[in-house]
Amino acid sequence: MPPDSFLPSLALIAVLGVAAQWVAWRLNLPSILLLLLTGLLVGPLLGWVDPDALLGELLFPVVSLSVAVILFEGGLTLDIAELRTIGPAVLRLCTIGVACTWVLTALAAHLLAGMVWPLAILLGAILTVTGPTVVGPLLRQVRPRGAVGPVSTWEGIVADVLGATLAVLVFHSVLVGSEFSAQGLGPALKGLSFTLGTGILAGLGGATLLGWPLRRHWVPDHLHSPVALVLVLGIYAMSDAISPESGLLAVTLMGVALRNQRRTPVGHIIEFKENVRTLLISVLFIILAARIDSNEILTLGPGAWMFVVALILIVRPAAVALSTIGSPLNHRERIFLAGLAPRGIVAAAVSALFGEELLRAQVPGLEGIEQLAPLTFLVIVVTVVVYGLGARPLARALKLAEAAPQGVLIVGANPFAKALAHALGTVGLKVVLVDSNHAAVVDANLEGLTARCANVLTEDSPELLPLGGIGHLFALTPNDEVNSLACLHYHEIFGRARCFQIALPASAASESPGDLRGRDMFGKSATLPVLLSRIERGENIRVTPLSEEFGLDAWHEEYGPHALPLFSVDASGFLRANSPDRPLQQIPDVQLIGLVGPGRSAD
Repeated sequence: MPPDSFLPSLALIAVLGVAAQWVAWRLNLPSILLLLLTGLLVGPLLGWVDPDALLGELLFPVVSLSVAVILFEGGLTLDIAELRTIGPAVLRLCTIGVACTWVLTALAAHLLAGMVWPLAILLGAILTVTGPTVVGPLLRQVRPRGAVGPVSTWEGIVADVLGATLAVLVFHSVLVGSEFSAQGLGPALKGLSFTLGTGILAGLGGATLLGWPLRRHWVPDHLHSPVALVLVLGIYAMSDAISPESGLLAVTLMGVALRNQRRTPVGHIIEFKENVRTLLISVLFIILAARIDSNEILTLGPGAWMFVVALILIVRPAAVALSTIGSPLNHRERIFLAGLAPRGIVAAAVSALFGEELLRAQVPGLEGIEQLAPLTFLVIVVTVVVYGLGARPLARALKLAEAAPQGVLIVGANPFAKALAHALGTVGLKVVLVDSNHAAVVDANLEGLTARCANVLTEDSPELLPLGGIGHLFALTPNDEVNSLACLHYHEIFGRARCFQIALPASAASESPGDLRGRDMFGKSATLPVLLSRIERGENIRVTPLSEEFGLDAWHEEYGPHALPLFSVDASGFLRANSPDRPLQQIPDVQLIGLVGPGRSAD
């Protein structure tokens, strides 16, 4: 590739990567599938991009550093508090499940795909990883109830690190021509222990090294994210230099440690890393897919396709079944986990790197090395398609997700929001409050409500929040811009018709255009200051059954002209908000939720 074509090729990769992400968003498809297809199109099919000529010897170092940043961002999404309930299931999936996947995948690769044993064992180790870059978006679309969402998130990230570490140990054994025997078990365990120890120390040290200056304000705000980024790269490179591939564990643990401490604010760093992750995933998948010869995938043979089918229908269900025996997960949750194991960026990067190194090393007796990367990409494409299109129908068939969930995500944990959450809970609706004010969240949790401390505007907030059974967004913060942005952020998940925000005070500046905000709630006079003042005066939110004899008009007569209808819930649990564009009608056999005067306690 001539030097004058480098710049157009790099720009093309970035443009096509972001464009594929946007098209996937518009079509509600897995983004990685379109990225892979784009890479195959501009690489082997059209010949517009040649990553090896473009980056040369820098290709795999760049891929490794990019994967490190992606896993660090994944670690920033993990809340250790979730392990109190899902810890045993996660532990078993990441130990028994990984081991079972490794063994069964190796057997299938040897028996079905015809790989020699060393390569089959290596491929089995590579494919123990799932795909946090695809699991997260899939869970955002499905929004399953119960523990399966958090369990899948934890498994996707932790299994990636463990699987990649396992793959490295197997790779080095294959590279030096070692036999897989009992005599080699001791050195392998010693190497694994050293790798884990190095990664743990480096990760905790990196988190401390970043948190210390930030807590003492030694770094200006505008340098927080750049300092975090270069420190992640430095910790990864240092840990990897001490023990190969321990860097993946180090950066993941560094992200987890920063996410779960309370002394250093990292919300702005998380937001920055989300943007970097999106760009890196877009570029990496196109680069790695562009290196694949499409003829190699097409000529893999029927054994390769049988191998992929076995992964989906046999290996994953068997691994989940064995690792969840005796766990608190019910059979429906176990079935859903068995139907969710897409492979992503780590599998693609590791297989491409190992295949290249083994070809250069020319290890005797390793026929079929050239199949390693194409077969891995075939697994990625098929699993992304199957799980991406099948996860939502499976969750609904198992009653782990609803076609039209009626629960509510309330942005804001002020007194009115909490009173509303209590009332909605009495009619059987799931309610989750989210606020960036830690004290307000603590107070809400002490009242028995489900509340999370998070910035609802960050890209990964839908993945951090328990959205199973949630179908509406009510933005009730004092900041109208935050309310509008929250509605815009979540309308792709809930739909525009189900994203509401509180009205602006009449004295406020002119409000945003209708297409840049959510639907108004309750009417122009029902602003948040007005509602909060009514709650402070002792008014409360009451749930009242309406019937043919006692309808909406009778309700107004009973509670006075100032009583404010808020919502109605019918017998099937369907929630309808009182909004200016669609006010509540005289409908019998519903429960009316309204704000009434002092002395009228909730049922």
